[in-house]
Parts: sequence; structure tokens; C-alpha cells
Amino acid sequence: MATQAVQVFGKKKNATAVARCVQGKGLIKVNGVPLKLYAPEILRAKLYEPVLLLGTDKFAEVDIRLKVSGGGHVSQVYAVRQAIAKAIVAYYAKYVDEHSKNTLKTALIQFDRTLLVADPRRCEPKKFGGKGARSRFQKSYR
Repeated sequence: MATQAVQVFGKKKNATAVARCVQGKGLIKVNGVPLKLYAPEILRAKLYEPVLLLGTDKFAEVDIRLKVSGGGHVSQVYAVRQAIAKAIVAYYAKYVDEHSKNTLKTALIQFDRTLLVADPRRCEPKKFGGKGARSRFQKSYR
């Protein structure tokens, strides 16, 4: 029998995190680093949100390995947490049962919708006649 695995992604601005969720023993690694050692330390609580919200028992029989690239520190953390949440929901949908998938999904959405739904906001491109997207150079009459 082939290994039970799902692959999902999380995005925030230019950061993309790809998560591969396989049957295992509760291991979560980001770019080869365990979740509890991932820097920046201040944002580590954000990474743990899906795990703490659903309970560690849900993650006990799965291994999640993530690769994250692009964006800054904060964007990467938000992309990783979204990928973790989407991975566990997808794994439960494919290999466990529909009812438990729905309970996970409702719990995540009630807490924070961005755990499952990507933020569509993007950086607006710069235009001519100013130094940014909206600001204009100062106008002189004399």
C-alpha cells in the first residue's frame, strides 16, 4: 500500500509554504527545523495556533514537513500556519472521515478565517509621476 500523504500550500503576500502531511508520529518541521526552534521567537505562538486550537492529539499520528520561501519573516510565519491548518484538514478529509474534517474546519474558521483562506491583498504597483503607488510629486505653481 502506498503511503498516505497530502500536499497543500499556504500563502501570504510573496511567501509560499508547501506542506506535506504523511502518516507518522507527530513531527512538524519547517525547512528542516522543528517547530519549537523556528525563529523569530516572538512569532512562534502564531505557528502553534493550529496545533493548540485543534489539540496535539490530532497531530499525534501525522508528520508535517514544510518548505517556505519568499516574503519576510512575518509573511512566512502566516504562510506556514495556514499550510499546517490546511494540511491537517486535507489529511482528515482524505484518510479519516468527513465528520471529523468538518469539526476541524469549523473550529479553525471560528478562530481565524486566514488559517484556511488566503489573504488576497497584494502590493500595488508603482505608477509614474510619484515615488509610490498613490503618492505624487509635489506640485508647484510658480
